[in-house]
Amino acid sequence: MKILLQQVKIADPHSRYNGNIKDILIVDGVIKAIGDNISDESAQIFKQENAIVSPGWVDIFSHACDPGYEFRETLETCADAAAAGGFTQIFTLPDTNAVIDNKIQVEYVKQKSNNLKIQVHPIGSITKNKEGKELAEMYDMHQSGAIAFSDSLQPLQYAGLLLKGLQYVKSFNGVLIQIPQDKSINPSGLMNEGIISTQLGLPGVPAIAEELIIARDIELAKYTDSALHFTGISTATSVKLIKEAKEKGLKITCSVTPYHLFFCDENLQSYNTNLKVNPPLRDRENMMALRGAVTEGIIDCIASHHLPQDWDDKTCEFEYAKFGMIGLQTAYAAVKTILPDLPNEQIANLFSLNARKIFKLNDASIKEGNNAELSMFGNEEFVLQKGDIKSKSHNSAFLNIALQGNVIGILSKGNLILNK
Repeated sequence: MKILLQQVKIADPHSRYNGNIKDILIVDGVIKAIGDNISDESAQIFKQENAIVSPGWVDIFSHACDPGYEFRETLETCADAAAAGGFTQIFTLPDTNAVIDNKIQVEYVKQKSNNLKIQVHPIGSITKNKEGKELAEMYDMHQSGAIAFSDSLQPLQYAGLLLKGLQYVKSFNGVLIQIPQDKSINPSGLMNEGIISTQLGLPGVPAIAEELIIARDIELAKYTDSALHFTGISTATSVKLIKEAKEKGLKITCSVTPYHLFFCDENLQSYNTNLKVNPPLRDRENMMALRGAVTEGIIDCIASHHLPQDWDDKTCEFEYAKFGMIGLQTAYAAVKTILPDLPNEQIANLFSLNARKIFKLNDASIKEGNNAELSMFGNEEFVLQKGDIKSKSHNSAFLNIALQGNVIGILSKGNLILNK
């Protein structure tokens, strides 16, 4: 099968064609030629004005809910949403029933992924049944294809157990992913602790609940010389701690969600349950600090934290609503809207290249001979409407908001998949 992408702008700092407008000929899923005027009448032609192409995007924190919670999402619908959002690979969380804490559950996801339009990698649970008490068999899961390890929405609270986990994965150069939150500090908190929470009469989660865990875990990663990734960071102090750890040469990386960049606690004054997320939306000062950290390159990846919830769990009083929102289809548009001057090369780093380096994924650089795994995007207006949602769940705070940045499609597993 031949596919010819005509006059696309290449965004890949690892490619000698970076920043140039070229034709790309793909034959049986492999980039065969890159040039100025490639002609092949037998090829499927793609041409769209102002289309930008980068190595395929990777989302490192998505909840596919499969197995066990298929009424909220399945691997198939999650893959559809990811493809529509420009992602060619995603990592799915172990918050399933049964929990992904053994090789059988890992193999279930891997086998189903073979028949999906994109590649889905399972994240294995650090502890058995994700209970935070006893380490799971991470080596067996790694051998079966687990991409990384995390207790997901229940971050490890015990320093000694996390220490053992960091030591355990070092034998195979594994990576642990941690949401930084000390759950002993106001576990009943519903939003960021501050002026807005006081005005709304809602219990708050202080920033220190995040920052204490980050400071502690950095010291544990330093002691073990292991790789640790913080996801969903939300405060300026968190950014400062991570920046200092990186400057010391520690194996610390981090990601931020699009909604922590786009919204702040002021947006909760309407009690929009779709904005009830964990970690919570912080105040405007912290939101702006996160944006600055993205621009400066301190933050390594954008992570969607795609978390589908049932209609009943969001259409209720704020106090009773469950945490989380879907985000795969709006990730790029949200980031591009609030950071319109972000260079295409940095988009490629944030959405693809850094994640591939951290988690040791395949090389998807745009050069002859490489497998063609590509994301195509632009700068046109994008509005997510309910009928456009590919996920089974509709809990998005970005519905009907005009965003500046559109995903055109992807090239994955040898197929050109375009958004209509």
